[in-house]
Amino acid sequence: MKKLYRLAATTALTFALTATAAQADTWRYAFEEAMDEVQGIFAQKFKEEVEANSDHEIQLFPYGTLGESADIMEQTQAGILQFVDQSPGFTGSLIPEAQVFFVPYLLPAETDELVDFFRNSKAIHEMFPELYAEQGLELLTMFPEGEVAISTKEPFTTPEELDEVKVRVMTNPLLVESYRAFGATPTPLPWGEVYGALQTNIIQGQENPMFYIESTKMYEVTDYVTMIGHNNFTTAVMANKDFFDGLSEEDQQMIRDAIDVAFDHIIEYQQGLHEESIEKIKADKPSVTFTTLTEEQRAPFQEAAADVEAAFIEMTGESGQAILDQMKADLEAAQSN
Repeated sequence: MKKLYRLAATTALTFALTATAAQADTWRYAFEEAMDEVQGIFAQKFKEEVEANSDHEIQLFPYGTLGESADIMEQTQAGILQFVDQSPGFTGSLIPEAQVFFVPYLLPAETDELVDFFRNSKAIHEMFPELYAEQGLELLTMFPEGEVAISTKEPFTTPEELDEVKVRVMTNPLLVESYRAFGATPTPLPWGEVYGALQTNIIQGQENPMFYIESTKMYEVTDYVTMIGHNNFTTAVMANKDFFDGLSEEDQQMIRDAIDVAFDHIIEYQQGLHEESIEKIKADKPSVTFTTLTEEQRAPFQEAAADVEAAFIEMTGESGQAILDQMKADLEAAQSN
């Protein structure tokens, strides 16, 4: 009987250890930037939190290691990747309502208001998760990456001066509408082709947050960087929904907690990043001219934004209108806070 008891106990222990080992998985996480850029910093903090609070390991894949943006999204939907960080600019073809983040002059320029909006928005935390779920994705968070600047070969301060200027945009229908309204010729291109296209004058401009213009050396092939105040770059972190739904409640909560810590970390990390990036560009290429449009100079671009908002509603119908209305209410609440 003692032998049988020891055998049963040993078998139970072996089963428990095996089950624990089986649950300690390696999860794959891809993003659209380099390891030392904003999405990479977020991903590293998330990895640190997950590995500190579980037996799981996170394997990170920065931009280019698994292909372009479309490739990593397909791999996430297929379950090859467990996590992905991708801008709504690329998911707009899957989730048209996500293009709302590219309605010009919708998001506030003031940092505290912006962060409050991303923390508390009902549109982000209650409405968008359902839309992402329809595409097999669990929306974990959205966060801002910085004011969008436009780098060009020639200066501009009016929509007329952007006439016939080919500006690279993400493959996003609403972003195309935005630059068309601004007077430019929007030109969708994969990111890997942008530097060469600027170098050979196939395009004459592109838009991105300042840190990305600096880190990707876009200033080497453009001479003017202009802030028209039209947007703040937004990105979203998602999980494969089948994978996420299959986790224990404890692991799901652990992931959400890690996301919250990474969100706070990336907001703090970005303080002063825009200005630091400008100084780095100036140090490397003093001839670059930086211009921030005045309120008066912005007015024609802001007027054009009304046409883009109308285009968004036409593309997305009632669901898009509901998202836009809720976002405006959320933004009012953030301003009050």
